[in-house]
Amino acid sequence: MKHVLSVLAVSLLAACGGESNSNAANDAAKVTMTESVKQQLVYPQTAKGDVVDTYFDTKVADPYRWLEDDRSSETEAWVKAQNKTTFDYLAQIPYRDAIRDKLQQSWNFERLGAPFKEGKHQYFYRNDGLQNQFVLYRLNADGSSEVFLDPNTFSTDGTTSMADISFSRDGSLAAYAISEGGSDWRKIIVIDVETKQQIGETLIDVKFSGISWVGNDGFFYSSYDKPDGSELSAMTDQHKLYYHKMGTPQSADKVIFGAAADEKHRYVGATVTEDDRYLLVSAAVSTSGNKLFIKDLSKADSSFVAVVNDTSSDVDLLDSVGDKLMFITNRDAPNRKVVVADAAKPQPEHWQTLIAETTNVLRASTGGGYVFANYIVDAVAQVKQFDYDGKLVRDIALPGVGSVGGFRGKKEDAELYFSFANYTTPSSIYKFTPQSGDSSLFNQPKTQFDPAAYTSEQVFYTSKDGTKVPMIISYRKDVKRDGSNPTILYGYGGFNVSLTPSFSVSNAVWMDMGGVYAVANIRGGGEYGKVWHEGGTQLNKQNVFDDFIAAAEYLQKEGYTSKDKLAVRGGSNGGLLVGAVMTQRPELFKVALPAVGVLDMLRYHTFTAGAGWAFDYGTSAQSADMFNYLLGYSPVHNVKPGVTHPATMITTADHDDRVVPAHSFKFAAELQAKDSGVNPQLIRIDVKAGHGAGMPVSMQIDQAADVFSFTLYNMGYQQLPR
Repeated sequence: MKHVLSVLAVSLLAACGGESNSNAANDAAKVTMTESVKQQLVYPQTAKGDVVDTYFDTKVADPYRWLEDDRSSETEAWVKAQNKTTFDYLAQIPYRDAIRDKLQQSWNFERLGAPFKEGKHQYFYRNDGLQNQFVLYRLNADGSSEVFLDPNTFSTDGTTSMADISFSRDGSLAAYAISEGGSDWRKIIVIDVETKQQIGETLIDVKFSGISWVGNDGFFYSSYDKPDGSELSAMTDQHKLYYHKMGTPQSADKVIFGAAADEKHRYVGATVTEDDRYLLVSAAVSTSGNKLFIKDLSKADSSFVAVVNDTSSDVDLLDSVGDKLMFITNRDAPNRKVVVADAAKPQPEHWQTLIAETTNVLRASTGGGYVFANYIVDAVAQVKQFDYDGKLVRDIALPGVGSVGGFRGKKEDAELYFSFANYTTPSSIYKFTPQSGDSSLFNQPKTQFDPAAYTSEQVFYTSKDGTKVPMIISYRKDVKRDGSNPTILYGYGGFNVSLTPSFSVSNAVWMDMGGVYAVANIRGGGEYGKVWHEGGTQLNKQNVFDDFIAAAEYLQKEGYTSKDKLAVRGGSNGGLLVGAVMTQRPELFKVALPAVGVLDMLRYHTFTAGAGWAFDYGTSAQSADMFNYLLGYSPVHNVKPGVTHPATMITTADHDDRVVPAHSFKFAAELQAKDSGVNPQLIRIDVKAGHGAGMPVSMQIDQAADVFSFTLYNMGYQQLPR
């Protein structure tokens, strides 16, 4: 996913803290009024079916199976009824509009991306503040700039985004992919960069694809056959690599890899070396581990040769120089290393180590003829520069403790750029000269946000099994650790994803209201490499939930917050995390915010490309042990009657074809039918939106306002805490 640079531009109202004794009676009355409103909440009726599945002789009821049909009029009516209930509830919150106004003011500042060169032109992204999508500009020779592509013109409501762009080798052509309504199904359009006129027809039905040019003649892209049934939820199981030759229709595109019916790969991607000599194809059956194949494009009759023909490790091309290929891999190196291979003998037994594995996880990029090793050291960045012989050139001084991105470009680039940010520092761009190692500030957003008024501290707490887990806690410096602070605890814990410090407008607004924002680097992520990741997968998945629960307990024990002021939040795999902990320890949290979550663990693999997540989760068909393990924590199946759950607002979107909204629909139905308390159990369903990427700014602001309003209101606030 791509991250948009964002910062805070305003501060909110007066001081935070516990309510004063002199207002205790009034506060009690407010809480009583709030409880009364909650008791009046009536949910839409959700019909129950009689579907029962049998897994290894165990029968499991699935009464809300009908909600999986995203094309039915019944599901459409249910969505409308649920949204009416949710938005009617949100409309009563007295400060909802004030929060939206603050978010809108905070978002309204210019944000620039680093310039990059393609052919004879330089380009950069810019958002003037509240534009729904970033605009791609081109720099002219006289220093002026012009709009090159404006995704805000792709649709009237901003819900069509530009998902990717790739320039031909000489920069004369550009192929860009668009996403409509947030869907993972994309279209590709090719234009002449000088005239900006479209060339040829629009390619359709493209999914999970890059765009890799060979010269100016054509490009490789990936997709699935359009599934039978709903394109938003039906299973897509065999990914194929195609080549599109300019001047020909898409119907003439040839399958280059993945046509064999006896060997299916769910994820296939292509990379062409900068000199157009070699095609590298990655093929995977899950989100971890890939095969890698190479083809010599200079020989018309060349065939694919296996670099790695198993999926026990991750191997990706980093760069090439002639016949020398540079790979980054975790093969025999759980924290990753960089190796060099000869294209004539590319297999692992012939690899030479260029940058050895260390105790810290390695991410790498190349630019200006150098390799940049970006290490994750306890979830924060450390960058080293190497030459192509593996010799350390220098340690790169960074502006502070946080995350960096960039340090990439073409070999001939004399200047590179990198970004720096953390939870309290808006993202800024720096110019870097690889020959000298000098760096200078290129762009810093002009905002009223003062990072000096905030602090981020890293702590290490102990999980249930004794494992030490890092967490970064951010808040205003005037916040007191007296247990009274509204707090959001965020986590992910899966798919080797590392949660490194980043800046967010909405989270900054939360902190400016006196809130605490905590991010736990729990197992399942990639912060400590392959071992940390696998420590939270399949039959180890409970470790992820235990780590998160321990984080919540730590925040309460150390006085950052209390049970009545703690919300838990996560999206996608993080939505599963929230769903699991709120059903396992419902008394520990006041508010739960599962977003676009994987919540039905018995059936997730039957939708879209969900089967590819089996490395992390396992499947209910895998074995009786795996089925029972999944059944033991699957949020949809662990909503127990007679339990008071936290105030819950599930968020999802009708065009989410990655984690289909049926997960969230069924979880909401279970909560509404079984919860015994007065806490609201609501679902907020965005229309014409997907899993999150490309969501227009206006929708991001509305969603953040609703999430924060719901959270504070259910913590007992009748006015903003600050």
